[in-house]
Amino acid sequence: MHLFFTPDIVADTYTLSEEESKHCTRVLRLGHGDTVYLVDGIGGRYTAIIQDANPKKCQLQIIDKQPEYGKLSYTSHIAVAPTKNMDRMEWFVEKAVEIGISEITFLLCEHSERRNLRLDRLEKIAISAMKQSQKGYLPQLHNMTPFRDFILKCEPSHTFIAHLEDDATKGIKDYFKYGQPHCIMIGPEGDFSAGEIAAAYKTGIKPVTLGQSRLRTETAALVACHTLHVLNDLYAPL
Repeated sequence: MHLFFTPDIVADTYTLSEEESKHCTRVLRLGHGDTVYLVDGIGGRYTAIIQDANPKKCQLQIIDKQPEYGKLSYTSHIAVAPTKNMDRMEWFVEKAVEIGISEITFLLCEHSERRNLRLDRLEKIAISAMKQSQKGYLPQLHNMTPFRDFILKCEPSHTFIAHLEDDATKGIKDYFKYGQPHCIMIGPEGDFSAGEIAAAYKTGIKPVTLGQSRLRTETAALVACHTLHVLNDLYAPL
């Protein structure tokens, strides 16, 4: 299945961008009459036929639309402090999209070693992962957000902070409720500070543990993402 990301699709015809047109006609070697599929990132999947295989502006005719393609029965949100090495954070974004995630927020914490990032590059990685894994939804990526700003605007009853202190004794499954959104906060390499943990508790956010192993930031974030995915599959109505 040849899948293209077309967020601005509105009519029964569509022209691929020059980059996508070149990929379609020269890399994939598709031509007039061939079938391709389009996704808009918000659940729409379209079946289209190539009308003009121009390598600069490939023209498509839409013949079918499937709404809510691949829609999950749950929403999951990982709020994570980016690692100093961006390759590791790019890896997390790619894998989280493949598994199925709704939102990712990048946190700016007291112990953060990275204080800025290229969101445009992470969005491209997310788009590529969405296409590769045949997803219909592109998760929201939120730029660097100060920790204290984030905890004031999140929903505390659905938000949990994973840290290494002794009072984090319960796992995600102990708080999990099917059908409700869940957000897991993951700290930087140096973990959340004592002040940040106390501030989170004050808003009503509860602590969780991800197990006995000491995990890297990106590993912890992916473990949290996958745990939510497995729990939702496990408790989904038959």
